[in-house]
Amino acid sequence: MIKRLFWLGLGVATGVVVTRKAAEAAQRLTPVGVGEQVGDGLRELAGAIGAFGAEVRAGMSEREHELSDMVEHRTGQRLPGVAAPADRRARGAGDRA
Repeated sequence: MIKRLFWLGLGVATGVVVTRKAAEAAQRLTPVGVGEQVGDGLRELAGAIGAFGAEVRAGMSEREHELSDMVEHRTGQRLPGVAAPADRRARGAGDRA
């Protein structure tokens, strides 16, 4: 008797899980579900592109400062429009905070 109740309970639980999964899959295949998936994918792509752009800008800025320091070290003159190393460090500490 207890074995039968166990198997009955297991069957009911399995049926509930399978029914819910099937309903979710069916909802994803509707136009609204497909639209949500496409929208989520586009939001994720936009976030990744934004992060990539920020990393590229940070790398460009860092490289510009390295080149500026190299020119200043070799020539003894600062490039016009480029902050002095001490100014950059002070500004950079405020940007990171």
